[in-house]
Amino acid sequence: MSVTTEGLSLADQAYLDLRDRLVTLRIRPGSPINDDQIAAQLRIGRTPVREALKRLESERLVVSYPRRGTFATEVQITDLGHLTEVRQRLEPLAASCAARRAGTQHKVALTALLDELGAADATDVGQLIRLDLRLHRAIYAATQNPYLEDTLVRYDNLATRIWCLFLDRLPSLAGHVGEHGPLVRAVLAGDEDHAALLATEHVAGFETAIRALL
Repeated sequence: MSVTTEGLSLADQAYLDLRDRLVTLRIRPGSPINDDQIAAQLRIGRTPVREALKRLESERLVVSYPRRGTFATEVQITDLGHLTEVRQRLEPLAASCAARRAGTQHKVALTALLDELGAADATDVGQLIRLDLRLHRAIYAATQNPYLEDTLVRYDNLATRIWCLFLDRLPSLAGHVGEHGPLVRAVLAGDEDHAALLATEHVAGFETAIRALL
């Protein structure tokens, strides 16, 4: 993903790279993660990679076993209901807060993403996934509540892993991502209630789409 790494520590850079590979399943669930190999790929030392892996373990994206090593966590479909239960409460809150508090910088970023959404290739799965993640993260940032932002990024990451597991069977990926258009416009317009409603519908639609495939 196109993540800005300027000014970030090597550990943060390793974290962002590994996080997004894990979230989009470019590192497959259950795969071993070799810190020497990752360090060589990123051209950094092992210490920052190990720091990144500890952080990723706290976010349930990797798991470490004594004498066995570190692995990408398996995607558990049974977690869908738990994730939805939390996101149904917090996503509308985030949308409402973003509509109320978004500053000029946030609005510029959201407007740019809205333009990208309008020009997105509906057949480019990778582009759509990356855009979906960026849209969610931009809305969370616009809440100007770092605790809410951090919490929702983590839950959205886990939900996206479930989504990516079913990408080849989901009927309308572009339609799902496109739902962010009205949501972002509501945030930009400062319409708290409508933004919250659209966020609620988006989360419910996600769970319904996945359960239809089970």
